[in-house]
Amino acid sequence: MNRLEIDELIDDPGTRILVCCGSGGVGKTTTAAALGLRAAERGRDVVVLTIDPARRLAQSMGLTELDNTPRRVVDVDETKGGSLHAMMLDMKRTFDEIVEQHADPERAQQILDNPFYQSLSSSFAGTQEYMAMEKLGQLHATGEWDLIVVDTPPSRSALDFLDAPQRLGSFLDGRLIRILSAPAKVGGRGALKFLSAGMGLMTGALSKVVGTHLLTDIQTFVAALDTTFGGFRKRADATYKLLQARGTSFLVVAAPEKDALREAAYFVDRLGTERMPLAGLVLNRVHATRAGRLSAERSLAAAEALTEQAEQGEEADGEPDGSASCPADLRLVAGLLTLHAERLRVIDREKRMRTRFTSIHPEVRVAEVPALPGDVHDLDGLRVIGESLGAG
Repeated sequence: MNRLEIDELIDDPGTRILVCCGSGGVGKTTTAAALGLRAAERGRDVVVLTIDPARRLAQSMGLTELDNTPRRVVDVDETKGGSLHAMMLDMKRTFDEIVEQHADPERAQQILDNPFYQSLSSSFAGTQEYMAMEKLGQLHATGEWDLIVVDTPPSRSALDFLDAPQRLGSFLDGRLIRILSAPAKVGGRGALKFLSAGMGLMTGALSKVVGTHLLTDIQTFVAALDTTFGGFRKRADATYKLLQARGTSFLVVAAPEKDALREAAYFVDRLGTERMPLAGLVLNRVHATRAGRLSAERSLAAAEALTEQAEQGEEADGEPDGSASCPADLRLVAGLLTLHAERLRVIDREKRMRTRFTSIHPEVRVAEVPALPGDVHDLDGLRVIGESLGAG
């Protein structure tokens, strides 16, 4: 297996952005936090940007809350000169900041109060991903941190994360929106009359579908937006290029399961197609055992024999004498042997899944994180994960 050297990656001053991507539920947030903490304690000035709505990152870092402003994480070992900040994306607030940054106060308020804008900035498909990239661009532009770790939104597919920024930009810059904005640029009560008379049956039908008020809101919003700071497609292109730039690295995060590794393979292929720099694969929750010499078959055979012995003891006359061979003890040992056999089967299945992935993508470097007995909820837990990542 081609080993991924995480410490080499995060120690390299040329590594400026790390993007953790993958399907939902594979530990992206925990991985991003652990990477950020390890890099900070090895001397980097790090900010971790998370988009995870579960807010696990705040809890694990001992913060009461995360918001759209980076907050310093305390109890981090800063003896090597590093520091750690963390933040959680507020997509509406980020959208509002863009408007406020590029518009005079009166025009900005006009946009912020627009009903269509309020809906778009809160729930439009792709807004979260687009705003994550906007925030990444803002953090990068400040130059305050020498490493930015991004925990991408939970996505069903790589397409969601890579395509959404351009999809939103294309929508806002698209021909339909331009047509809808034309009447608003004319202005006044005659706008809708112009729309019906000048655009013909298509716009008349569209007005019936979306409603006159919504159509007016869209027109007003797009006209104000366009005259304020230009096209969103251009901004999407700029953030997309940042993801392709030297200094950015993607880490695909997965669990050793069939569906998660299939999704990881798709991410790897898509990143290659888009010429995104792939650092490697982080394989989380990998099971292992120190009792590998005792095979699953032998464990099950011994468990079956002990269970039969326990049943015979229960049928015999007299009370258990408390010795190691009493039925209860025999059943306990049999249960432990059965659990061991099941664990070995899990380990074997995970190895097959991993081998299948690496045979298809032998060029992808891999770092493994062992399965932990419980959830990570503090900095010490993140350090354990970081040490596992550093060990490869």
